[in-house]
Amino acid sequence: MLKSMPKYHLGQVVRHRKHPFRGVVFDVDAMFSNTDEWYENIPEDSRPAKNQPFYHLLAENDQSYYVAYVSEQNLVPDETGQPISHPDLHDLFGDFIDGRYPLQFQLN
Repeated sequence: MLKSMPKYHLGQVVRHRKHPFRGVVFDVDAMFSNTDEWYENIPEDSRPAKNQPFYHLLAENDQSYYVAYVSEQNLVPDETGQPISHPDLHDLFGDFIDGRYPLQFQLN
């Protein structure tokens, strides 16, 4: 069954359920929309279902900044109240306010 409404929204800070990183949602796919090669590189016992929202994140951990593609089942809201330091953040979003980032541009 396809889940139609994403749980997380643009500008929301989330963290990975299993891995030590946080990120800001900058795009959402209603269901898996990456390559089969990317999907096959995930260990079979950890592969998420494809029929759920997947999120594009401006992500960071203690060592680096990067873009992550994560299934909804592997995300939880970030409750720290701390901003993200990703260097590309201000290309898309305004300043961190009330635990989230407002969009910096207009959507069609």
